[in-house]
Amino acid sequence: GSIHQSPLYPGTGAASEAGVGNIVNVPVPPHAAREAWRGAFTGGLMPALQAFAPDLILISAGFDAHRRDPLAHQSLEAEDFAWATRAVLEIARSCCGGKVVSSLEGGYDLEGLGRSAVAHVQALGEE
Repeated sequence: GSIHQSPLYPGTGAASEAGVGNIVNVPVPPHAAREAWRGAFTGGLMPALQAFAPDLILISAGFDAHRRDPLAHQSLEAEDFAWATRAVLEIARSCCGGKVVSSLEGGYDLEGLGRSAVAHVQALGEE
């Protein structure tokens, strides 16, 4: 699944785009409030992940939704990414023994990227 701003380049990722039936896109409008993003994450992405019941969760950790990012127009702070990480870990513990792999993706403001990545990695290390 993917939660991302839409519309935004390259113009893909509409909620109706499901690939071969196993992709869940959760678009969020530009300038969405943090609470709206969290609601979309909780209401759109998490139920799909839980229902899929993966054996392993791969996180493509993009931080371009940070409020400082020059390319996207979102409102997130580093603690929002930590919150999302904890939510994914909760599902990972229930369906795949906590098996998670995370890979850094986007984030184009170095301060926002750094703070968000640290918050994400710290959340990954919590017990």
